[in-house]
Amino acid sequence: MQVDADFLLLDDNSPDGTGRIIDRIAAENPRVHTIHRAGKLGVGSAHGDGIKWAYQHGYQLLLTMDSDFTHSPERIPEFLSNAADSDVVVGSRYLRQGSLEGWNPFRRLLTHLGHFLTRMLLRMPHDATGAFRVYRLDRIPAGLFDIVYSRSYSFFFESLYILWLNGYRIKELPLNLPARTYGHSKMRARDALYSLGLLVYLYAKTLIQRGSLVYAEPFVSHQSAPRTHAEDEWDQYWLMKKEPGGLLFDLVAAFYRRFIIKRILNYFTSKHFLPSARILHAGCGSGEVDTELIQRFRVSALDISIPALSIYRKYHGRAPELLHGSIFSIPAGPDTYEGIYNLGVMEHFTEDEINRILDEFHRVLKPDGKIILFWPPVFGLSVRFLATLRWLLSKILGREVKLHPDELTHIRSRRQALMYLERSGYRLEEFYFGMRDMFTHAVIVGRKTAQAPERPNEVSSVRHVKYRAR
Repeated sequence: MQVDADFLLLDDNSPDGTGRIIDRIAAENPRVHTIHRAGKLGVGSAHGDGIKWAYQHGYQLLLTMDSDFTHSPERIPEFLSNAADSDVVVGSRYLRQGSLEGWNPFRRLLTHLGHFLTRMLLRMPHDATGAFRVYRLDRIPAGLFDIVYSRSYSFFFESLYILWLNGYRIKELPLNLPARTYGHSKMRARDALYSLGLLVYLYAKTLIQRGSLVYAEPFVSHQSAPRTHAEDEWDQYWLMKKEPGGLLFDLVAAFYRRFIIKRILNYFTSKHFLPSARILHAGCGSGEVDTELIQRFRVSALDISIPALSIYRKYHGRAPELLHGSIFSIPAGPDTYEGIYNLGVMEHFTEDEINRILDEFHRVLKPDGKIILFWPPVFGLSVRFLATLRWLLSKILGREVKLHPDELTHIRSRRQALMYLERSGYRLEEFYFGMRDMFTHAVIVGRKTAQAPERPNEVSSVRHVKYRAR
């Protein structure tokens, strides 16, 4: 059976001259395309780049396979025909006996172990580590693959797990894999260890923060102003690919947000904001902690980062109002909100910038409106814990690890909080530091009173940082 298809081959600067051969073939055949990369960037990265290229060029079906003849080209028509009623077609080595005939015992053991672990930890019944697949790109949104972290062999089980978790239809076809015809496996011990770590991460992530693995349409900003350096830096954080240390920090932060900060946030907002009040989450980040608040109040979520707002929408849909902008210049008129709150934001700014932020909050607050600031103190548990974690990871990995923001201004005392509030026209109503959040934040509640002092309304020169935990 003849297949009407175009071909894309990726070459990672192979030393055997593969790239030159591919270029020669492509020059003679307009249906053959190539992507040349500078070096070995990982098999998962290669598949990711190939998938992205296929979306960019408008293909509806994409078939991926190894080119060493362990995947038989004769099976291509069968795989393509089975994509008619499925979103993904995968070749399975576990649907019939003897499918790994000729493999050496160690490679067979690794393959069966990988299949066992994906079934046990992820509860996914499919053969998730193979590359012989068909993707229905006309049914799968391109952004779904942005959720995938891995750039190595673990790309295969992670991408299939994301597809499966999001409800896409997966069909398996039995696949016999002979021993490798040419060459040898390039998987290294560190790849196997990383894959094991990623499996454990996905298992824990699903338990703690399943919503982060679910795809949602991204937020689109209608702001016409030129992009700033600060936006680029925050976007880099929200889009960054996790390394092993980053994955660990991500789990710690997700656990903290769900089981510690959410509870104290619900307590103080219910105590100080009236039901159905219009309130602003200023510097909302991913907004995972807002789940119950959006049921009680009319929440507007503001952030400088479009990826952060896209994550917020993933958790909360289109119900909350999403605002793309800076806390130095909130896109709202005077006396708009009855309350404002933020978590882990104020410590990223200098004292002068904090004054300007509080002035801007004062402008958009209604008379007698309140602000609630969750501000890590210098002696807070999270500050000490994360400093220790960063030090340990730096020792283990042999390099400096940056997991959390450069925190420029920790709160130190009730007196310091009172000074900040009075400068900008607030009365301090409550200052709390205690067991409700395991001594993580100082909670500062201020009520708008007098007119805020006049300050220059100029663009902030804030030393924005690349990473923040929310």
